[in-house]
Amino acid sequence: MNYESTGDQRIPFSDPDAMFDGFTKQDVIELAYCAGDFILAIDENEIIRDVAVNSRDHSLAQKWVGRKWSDTVSQESKAKIAQMLQTENIADQLWRQVNHVDDGDDIPVSYKILKPSSSAWHIAIGRDIRSIALLQQRLLKTQQSMERDYLHLRQTETRYRLLFDNISYPVLIVDTENYEIQQANRASHALINAAPGALEKRNLLDLVETEFRDDIIAYMGAISVSGKVDPVSIRMIGRTGFVKLSASTFRQSGRQYWLINIDDGQHEVPSKRSDRYVLDAVEKMPDAFVLADENQDIIVANRAFVELVQAGSVEQLLGVSLNRFIGRPDVDLNLLKKQLKDHQNVRNFGSVVNDLNGGEEPVELSAIMIERDQPLFGYSVRSVGRRERDLPDAAQQLPRSVDQLTELVGRKPLKEIVRESTDLIERMCIEAALAHTSDNRASAAEILGLSRQSLYSKLHRHGLGNLSGKDS
Repeated sequence: MNYESTGDQRIPFSDPDAMFDGFTKQDVIELAYCAGDFILAIDENEIIRDVAVNSRDHSLAQKWVGRKWSDTVSQESKAKIAQMLQTENIADQLWRQVNHVDDGDDIPVSYKILKPSSSAWHIAIGRDIRSIALLQQRLLKTQQSMERDYLHLRQTETRYRLLFDNISYPVLIVDTENYEIQQANRASHALINAAPGALEKRNLLDLVETEFRDDIIAYMGAISVSGKVDPVSIRMIGRTGFVKLSASTFRQSGRQYWLINIDDGQHEVPSKRSDRYVLDAVEKMPDAFVLADENQDIIVANRAFVELVQAGSVEQLLGVSLNRFIGRPDVDLNLLKKQLKDHQNVRNFGSVVNDLNGGEEPVELSAIMIERDQPLFGYSVRSVGRRERDLPDAAQQLPRSVDQLTELVGRKPLKEIVRESTDLIERMCIEAALAHTSDNRASAAEILGLSRQSLYSKLHRHGLGNLSGKDS
């Protein structure tokens, strides 16, 4: 923030001698009080010798007395002070904002210098602009917040439009008041060979052959009062054969709209009751499910996934990279993606989920790849944290086979896996030696090349110390 006047455009009194005749020093001080909140008396060495301020800022200004004026301000304000002190002509003086520093806080003050002609001292008159600076900071934060909200809205609109246009079957959004088409996806335009964007703002009834328009009106009337109405068969202008039209209603910004799906027999339309049951089941299933695009950006997720990553809603996750939540960034999902491209599906892939609060949960992933215009990736995420917590402690937590060791890949770093591999081999060798010597520990130590004391130590570390064996 820089608060400066634009120049000296003053028109003085016509007779200043008569006007100020009889002014005392106190009158001059009162006049200075009217001009500013801080009045500094600065000597020829640029040291503040005295201050006149209101009682609220007296303790603050007293800290400046005896110090060079430039030492009481921030680094970027020092050059402004030097420039003001070097300007001899009062008419050339400008109001300049400087920031005093007090306990790490900046105190913005706008100063102007007066230099009496018969004195080497300067009088600095300052206006407290903290309230203006505070308002400017609030305005800046509000503006930044609005820009972030606007950017988020633009991104959401872009994702919505992308999803809407990529629906394989024809979909229309129609105003219930006047049958005006508000939005039509790409498949709708292709259905009647219309140019892109040509359907929007047109009347829905204009797309239907005349003898079927009453059927449309009757169907829409019925669907507005009951959601359980069978689709209506109609013929549309510009194409032969019948299409089935089904609709549902929704409200937005106080207006009611129809979401219309058109089944032309060539695309899969999710209007069947069984399809809705499947969608409901996926939404309510206890295991988390998430669908991502080629870039692993989230397209949709169910309720369990939202809870697993500690998000507030599904909308909060749309467009966010799944790498933010699954395993090591750009590692686990890239491994999964490669396996999916080779085998189409993956089962029981061990990894972890990193939630938004910094927590970590071990999980198993099962995934599929769906071939569309662009491949889609569906992930079922099952938490195994409780199962791992229920395992016994101590030595029994160590893996007991090579298969169990390989399952650790993706869950633990290589260094820990190597250490646990060494422990597993050592335990297996000790057990084999004990079995080979009929549990004779002295003989077992001898064939292992260990001292008897060292063998006892390892037996204890691996939880084998309570075995009743023979020492000789």
